[in-house]
Amino acid sequence: MGARIYVGNLPMDIRTRDVEDLFYKYGKIRDIDLKTPSRPPAFCFVTFEQMRDAEEACRGRDGVAFEGTRLRCEISRGTQNAYGGGGGGGGG
Repeated sequence: MGARIYVGNLPMDIRTRDVEDLFYKYGKIRDIDLKTPSRPPAFCFVTFEQMRDAEEACRGRDGVAFEGTRLRCEISRGTQNAYGGGGGGGGG
């Protein structure tokens, strides 16, 4: 099935390619679901093929400075998120 991580505190002008550049070194990425709400910050969900890769990505990127903010990364639990549910949206 894969393992999904939440990545928060992203700049509003982030692109899918930028997220891919941040995380590709941790393993095979299956999907990037980028969310740019009407109010900052932007956030996304990155799905890796392996749980181990998702865990390493969280450890490696959580708290890292990126374009003036500190990234927030955590393993996503379940199919819904704190912003009202999964699915929809997009960007890139």
